[in-house]
Amino acid sequence: MLTTLADEFSHEAPVVIEVLFARIFGSVILCGLIGLERESRRNPAGLRTNMLIGLAATVFALVGLQIMHEFGNKPDTVQIDPIRLVEAVTAGIAFLAAGVIIYTRGDVKGLTTGASMWLSGAIGLCVGLGMWLVAVVATAVGIIILWLLRKTEVAVGTKEE
Repeated sequence: MLTTLADEFSHEAPVVIEVLFARIFGSVILCGLIGLERESRRNPAGLRTNMLIGLAATVFALVGLQIMHEFGNKPDTVQIDPIRLVEAVTAGIAFLAAGVIIYTRGDVKGLTTGASMWLSGAIGLCVGLGMWLVAVVATAVGIIILWLLRKTEVAVGTKEE
């Protein structure tokens, strides 16, 4: 029994433990920045929601890497399509984002919050796959879009503070 348990926990990971922690916490921090902006606007999907979305997407990416590592070079196993991982995460987040979008009396609310949730998922996937530069740039551009463009909309009078 102990041998079975030892085998269970001895799988060689595609990333070392330090990289695993860096990716998980990096994703939480980057998506937390997106969530912080949403939180400051008192939107329903704020800091915790965006952090959890990024964390989940990162974990899915890490699981995908592990699956490819475990079964990728074995000709007698099922073919692996890593794009399905992106599709699954995208579909799941789209479902969550749709829940925050409200249409009332000809006015749409929550669309930007839903888009920020989708962005957090993409950032989480990037970090989980080790694409740090894409994740950091996407975070910075996302914050610019959410914060700076809101200030611009208020300045030109198309949006209230």
